[in-house]
Amino acid sequence: MPFKAAPLWVALTVVILLCFLRLLRLDFFERLEDLTYDLRAKAALHFPTPAATNLAFVAIEESSIASVQRNYGYGLYWPREVYGDLVDELAAEGARAVAFDIWFGDLRPDHPKVATRAGTVISSDEYFARQMRRAGNVILATVTDARLPDLFATNALALGEISTEKDADGVLRRVRAFAIERHWHPLFRKAAARYGLDLAEAKIEPGAILLPQTGTTNVVKVPIDAQTNFALADLVGDRLPPGVPSRARAFTDERVWQMGIVLASQALNVDLAHARVDLAQGRIILRGAHGVERVIPVDRDGYLYIDWKLKPNDPRLQQAPIENLLRQNRLRASGRTNGLSDAFGGKLVVVGSAAVGNDLTDRGATPLQKDALLVAAYWNVANSILTGQFIRRVSVPSELALILLLGALTAVTTLQLRAVWASVAVVLLMAGYTAGAYYAFARDGLWLPLVFPVGGAILMEHVCLVTYRVVFEEREQRRVKTIFSKVVSPDVVNELLRAPRLSLGGTQREVTVLFTDVRNFTALTDEMQERAVAFVRSHHLDPASASAHLDAAAHEILAAINVYLVLVADAVKQHGGTLDKYIGDCVMAFWGAPTPNPRHATACVRASVDAQRAIFELNRQRIAENARRETENRARSGAGLPLQPLLPVQQLGTGINTGLTTVGLVGSEAHQYNYTVFGREVNLAARLEGVSGSGRIIISESTFQHLRHDDPELAATCVLLPPVVVKGIRAPVSIYEVPWK
Repeated sequence: MPFKAAPLWVALTVVILLCFLRLLRLDFFERLEDLTYDLRAKAALHFPTPAATNLAFVAIEESSIASVQRNYGYGLYWPREVYGDLVDELAAEGARAVAFDIWFGDLRPDHPKVATRAGTVISSDEYFARQMRRAGNVILATVTDARLPDLFATNALALGEISTEKDADGVLRRVRAFAIERHWHPLFRKAAARYGLDLAEAKIEPGAILLPQTGTTNVVKVPIDAQTNFALADLVGDRLPPGVPSRARAFTDERVWQMGIVLASQALNVDLAHARVDLAQGRIILRGAHGVERVIPVDRDGYLYIDWKLKPNDPRLQQAPIENLLRQNRLRASGRTNGLSDAFGGKLVVVGSAAVGNDLTDRGATPLQKDALLVAAYWNVANSILTGQFIRRVSVPSELALILLLGALTAVTTLQLRAVWASVAVVLLMAGYTAGAYYAFARDGLWLPLVFPVGGAILMEHVCLVTYRVVFEEREQRRVKTIFSKVVSPDVVNELLRAPRLSLGGTQREVTVLFTDVRNFTALTDEMQERAVAFVRSHHLDPASASAHLDAAAHEILAAINVYLVLVADAVKQHGGTLDKYIGDCVMAFWGAPTPNPRHATACVRASVDAQRAIFELNRQRIAENARRETENRARSGAGLPLQPLLPVQQLGTGINTGLTTVGLVGSEAHQYNYTVFGREVNLAARLEGVSGSGRIIISESTFQHLRHDDPELAATCVLLPPVVVKGIRAPVSIYEVPWK
């Protein structure tokens, strides 16, 4: 079925608008897509997925607070000795790495000192640092724009970024793969402390560093070169010790990786310092020992989506409250090692809070639930690194391609099928694509977009195209149908309206053509016109009255002929024929087009029989009425009253032929169409009408043969007549008469 230009432009406009909106990255649509991500994340939990078996969680719970208070004498805010003992125990069990989701942002000299096993007494902070140094496997938390005390930073194995940025709706869906930590030269830190300079708000400009002074509008300007080197004399004057270089880097930038990435890198022996970061291509490539490689999919800002497959209660995640390990540590220190567990041997351990209702609480909304442990983000990120299973959102160009593809499928479906079936097909397309998107997410972590492809390219485009069809096409069809139904059968109207395009070219079709003429009507018309003119002359009517009388006579003539023509037209429509045209007092009709009808000859002949019988009944009534009027007119004549006109009684002559004709529209799009048939077989039908006489139905040999095949009973009544020679055809034509009385 060929397409019309207007609905194609509607579909193209919708697709272009959707692509434009997608490129704008509007927050509203991004939030809707995020909600579909949440639904898919929940659905993915019902599918079996691979997970690392070397992840563990040490939880700080409400019971932990009470236990530490009993054994250490401290309530909610624990001395660093507690964490030192935990590190000591995990090291004794053989933990591969220990990541603290706890911020140790300052030293606490107020905490009680700790007596070591060697008999010395040190601060709680020093004890914690010493245990980290001995274990050699501790990863400490760091946050953007904050600095760990050197005592902790230098004794930890590594630092892990724990800053989280929830989406606008408060849900934690993604984390930044790394943050840039700026390390200022000691002279800058010294100057900042002395003069109140805000290093966090420093602005780097070509040739200078601008340092705002806290509490004032002053800005200190320190000159630098292209490599950000500054002259030490600019900060300390001329008092430089001998041998000290005169210039140094003002700062160095270092990537601090997300805690989960740092944790997993310990198991894979990944060198994070030499990671390949390609944000333009949306990937970070990590390489480790023995050919290990992980490609982390990230967005243009370096964020990766968290695959929340490992919930806190997952049996594949080794778990224990912190007090259990502290209890084992006390037993181990006292030499009672029998029966102690080494459950955390070889594990990548995350230490964090599972407490509720206090300052240790670290809970919030995730795609899985509104109130969840946010510490789970770290072991889920680590799980993705270890297994190589990531949430991979398709690129914007790929999403645009999906919009175009689904938009094209929707347009084809909507425009090719009828409205109801098109809607059913579109619903199935939406359901199929959505199910495929859910399956791809659960199986491979592939995030296929839903909002623009489903809500836009499928649903919105379908609604627009259906609206167009209802408002424009179907309204026009209703108008055409109302007019056309007056001259052809409803079946023919529906067939024409279903056609995608009414072609002027025409097609070859076998049809049966009927010509029927109201006999002697021309003579009747002449008689009625002469009578009207004579009346005008005899009564000496003025021009206005004469014109009115002649118009009334013309109206009477049309009324007289229309009575007969309407009876013929009704018979044609009742038998599914196409009423072609009125040619004065003649009617032309045909069967077999545009609606296919294998019994077109039978339908045509029976329609002509019904028409003759209807005319016969009309004439019978008129003859009776004329007899009544003649009797009344004798009385009216004696009384000098005007006589009543007698009703005309006319006969039909009918010619029918069957054959191969050209069927189609004639005319032009700029003027008027006429759906008609033409060719030799049409001319023969017209000639047979000319020889039919009055009250007779004459059919050709080909029509008779169709009757013999389709309606033997009707064919048996037909009477063979002598062949006739008609105009335009050299050979005599075999004809039959169809009795109808």
